[in-house]
Amino acid sequence: MPDDLVRSAAGGDLDTLFHRLNNQLGVILAHAELLEAKATDDANRARAAHVVGAALEALSVTRVITQRTTLSL
Repeated sequence: MPDDLVRSAAGGDLDTLFHRLNNQLGVILAHAELLEAKATDDANRARAAHVVGAALEALSVTRVITQRTTLSL
């Protein structure tokens, strides 16, 4: 499959899509970190910490997918 067809998959440039995804995950991470810092009890702090961890994992997965996609082109 030609590179330009792979890059236009899902209706847009993959680099642009991954950039947008990273931006949104960064926003989620920032909000979760703020909630964690401002939490007044352990239960809410733990919930926010869980979201922080999940956002970091999602950012990591996105990075891996981006690298593998770039290598396969």
